[in-house]
Amino acid sequence: MDALVTGAISGFVVSFPTDTVPALAALPEKSGLIFAAKQRSQDKPLILMAANPEELWPFCQGSESEKLIWQQVAQKYWPGALTLVLPASSRLPPQVNPNDPATIGVRVPDSAIARKILSQTGPLATTSANLSGQPPLRTMAEIDDQFPSVLTLELSETELTKESGVPSTVAKWTLKGWEILRQGVIEMANG
Repeated sequence: MDALVTGAISGFVVSFPTDTVPALAALPEKSGLIFAAKQRSQDKPLILMAANPEELWPFCQGSESEKLIWQQVAQKYWPGALTLVLPASSRLPPQVNPNDPATIGVRVPDSAIARKILSQTGPLATTSANLSGQPPLRTMAEIDDQFPSVLTLELSETELTKESGVPSTVAKWTLKGWEILRQGVIEMANG
């Protein structure tokens, strides 16, 4: 795990398990490396993943009442498979969401391994580990094969995590409340 953390901090793309599907991850300012590796269109943003919500709030901008609502939702569902799409602060590197730098998706995964890595690296820009348009890869061996330059976490059988294989629910904050962009593991309604 130390080599992966050092690699991430040094600006390399890394991969590790989460509670949904394995992630490709990089420092937010190095997001372009993920877009290139995945052959991903710039109109498909990455999300920021962190070990705890407090590390994500500085990247988000809203009124005090909005922040309170976001924090209540985070307290209920995080760590977990819910991505919140919120207005972005000026702290967000535009490379994370090149097509719409005014918003950012944020999440705290329900995976002890992922949170342990993120607690050492700080927030990372992430997405599923796969070529764009292809199904998510499920094992570190598949990721090694498809992305030989990506640093992966070598896990023993006893360390394997329970991934659902289902992407996170994505909820976007709007003037009318939450808009569900993708229903995933967590059931959440518009409004």
